[in-house]
Amino acid sequence: MEPSLCSFLPLLTITLLLGGTQVLTCCYGSPDYARALHGSLLFFEGQRSGHLPSNQRVTWRSDSALSDGFEQGVNLVGGYYDAGDNVKFGLPMAFTITMLSWSVIEYGGYIGSAGQLGYALEAIKWGTDYLIKAHPEPNVLWGEVGDGDSDHYCWQRPEEMTTSRKAYKISPNDPGSDLAGETAAAMAAASVVFRRRNLAYSQLLLRHAKELFSFADTYKGRYDSSITVARKYYQSESGYNDELLWSALWLFEATSDNYYLNYAIENAHALGGTGWSMTEFSWDVKYAGLQVLASKILFEGRGTNLQVLQQYQKQAEFFLCACLQKNNRKNVARTPGGLIYTRSWNNMQYVTSASFLLTVYSDYLSKGNRLMQCPAGNVKAAELFKFAKSQVDYILGVNPRGTSYMIGFGSNYPQRVHHRAASIISYKKDPTFVACRVGYRTWYTSQAGDPNVHVGAIVGGPDENDNYADDRHNFDQSEPTTYNNGPIVGVLARLHASESMYMGSFTASPASVQKPVDLMLSISQIMTGSWRSQGHNLYRYQVTVTNNAPNTLRSIQLSVQGLNGPVWGLSKTGPSSYTLPRWLEALAPYQSMTFVYVHSGPEAAISVANASFP
Repeated sequence: MEPSLCSFLPLLTITLLLGGTQVLTCCYGSPDYARALHGSLLFFEGQRSGHLPSNQRVTWRSDSALSDGFEQGVNLVGGYYDAGDNVKFGLPMAFTITMLSWSVIEYGGYIGSAGQLGYALEAIKWGTDYLIKAHPEPNVLWGEVGDGDSDHYCWQRPEEMTTSRKAYKISPNDPGSDLAGETAAAMAAASVVFRRRNLAYSQLLLRHAKELFSFADTYKGRYDSSITVARKYYQSESGYNDELLWSALWLFEATSDNYYLNYAIENAHALGGTGWSMTEFSWDVKYAGLQVLASKILFEGRGTNLQVLQQYQKQAEFFLCACLQKNNRKNVARTPGGLIYTRSWNNMQYVTSASFLLTVYSDYLSKGNRLMQCPAGNVKAAELFKFAKSQVDYILGVNPRGTSYMIGFGSNYPQRVHHRAASIISYKKDPTFVACRVGYRTWYTSQAGDPNVHVGAIVGGPDENDNYADDRHNFDQSEPTTYNNGPIVGVLARLHASESMYMGSFTASPASVQKPVDLMLSISQIMTGSWRSQGHNLYRYQVTVTNNAPNTLRSIQLSVQGLNGPVWGLSKTGPSSYTLPRWLEALAPYQSMTFVYVHSGPEAAISVANASFP
C-alpha cells in the first residue's frame, strides 16, 4: 500500500459506557479529540516556570527559577519554558498566548462543552501574568531569561538548574518592535478572552497592550539586534512589520477603535500586509495570520476600506490555497503520507498553525455561505475543514507509521523526548542533585523511555518522507514546544464538537457493573502495513484499546468477527472471542494496550462483549 493512502484509512472507534444502562457508541473516521484536547492543555502545566499552584496536575514538576529577574531588580518569576530547555524566550511565549487566546475567542464554547475551558483560561493567564511582570514600564519589556548557550551546555531539571538566569530587555535605546508587537497582540487577544469573565484583568491587559503597541511603533527595530543572545535560537527573520500589523488588528478586535484598523489599512502596503504571499505561519512570520484576521473583519462588515481588506483577503486565500495545493505556482509541500512539510526543524509547528487558520477560515466562509477562490477552482468551506482534520488526524496517529506525535495519546508515541524535565527522574521522587554535564551522561544518552510522560506534548514530527527517529539527540524531530500546542487547542475543540456519532446499544451483564458511574473504553484500529504473499494481499492492522475511565479495567471480552488470520497480543477464549493477554492482568485508568492481526481482507469487526470494572 502506498504510504499516502494511510491518511485516508478510516479509524473505527467503539465507546463503551457502563453504568445503569450500557451503550455502545461507534464513530467512524475520528480519533478521540476530547482526550487530545485534554492533553494539549495539560502539556502547558508541564512547561510552567515559577511557583506551581496547589491544583497543579502535572505532579512530576516542582517549583523552579524562583529568583528570575532578581539580579536585574525585577520580578520575572513565572511564565513558560519554550520547549525542552529551561530558557524563557519572550517572542515564542507571547505568540503561544496569542494563539491560545484566539482558540478561546473562536471556540470557547466548544472547549467548555468538553470540560476544558477552565484549564484553557488558566493556561492563558499563566502566560499573561508573566508578560505583565515583564512590562514594568511603558517602554521597557523584558524579553528573555537565561540564554540558550549556557542552558544547552547542561542537561538539568529546571528545579535545580545551575545555568545563567540573566534577564534581557528591550527599551527605546535597544528596541524590539517584533517582540513588543507580539506581546501587545497577546495582551489584546487575552483581554478579549477575559472581558466577560474578569473585567478588571481584561482592562489591565488592554492597557499593557496599548502601551506595547505604541512602544513597538515609536521605537522601531528588531529585537534580536538588541537581545543578541536570542539570535541563534529565535531569530526574527521576518523583521517586525508583520507584528506591527498583527498587533494593530488584535487591538482593533479588543477595542473596536478605528485608530488601530486604520493603522492596518494605511500601512497595509508599506508593511507588507497586502504584498506578501505566504506559505507558512509561525511565531516568526505572522502575515498569514493577520491576513486571515483582516478577512474576518471584512466578512463581518466592520471595515471601512473594503478595497484594502479585500487585498488582505486575497493574500489570506493564497496561503490557504497553497495549503490545499490549489495554487498554480507556490504551494505548501506535503510528505507522502499527506502531512504539511515546511522544514526539518520542528515541522509540526507549521502543521498546527496552518490547521488553525484553515479551520477558522472554513467557519468564516460557512457563516457567510461563501466560497474560496483558488487558481485551481473554487473551494467550499468543508474542504478546508476536511484538510485541517487530516492534519490533526495525522498528528494523532493516522499516518504511515501509526505513530501518535502527541505524547501520551494512544499507545504508539515517542518514548525519548528531547525535554530536560521529562527525561530526568522527577525531583520529587529523587532529589539527588543532577550536575550540569552529568545529566548528559546519565539521562540524555539513556536509551530508556522518559521517566516522566509529558502528556499532550506535540513533538517536532517526521521528516519529509514520514520517517521519525525516536531519539533525544534528534531535537529537530523529538522536541516539543509551546507554540506547537497553542494553535491546536481550538482545532481539537472544533473537531470534537463536529464529529458525527453512530449510536448503537447492547446489554451487558449487570454483574459486570459494580458502581453506578459511567466508565468508558475506546478501541481504534489502523492499517500499518500491506504486502503480497503467494498470490494474496495481506494487511497488518494495529488495534489500540484505551481505558478512559477513572477505574481499573479488570477483565474484558472482545468479539472479533471477519478475521481470517493470526492475532498477537490477546488471549483466545473462543472461536471469535479474546481477552487480555496473560502478561496483562488489568488495564489501569487512562492507559492503553495494543494488539495486532494480519489477514487478507478489510479490517475486522471488533466489539466489546463484556467488561468488568471494580
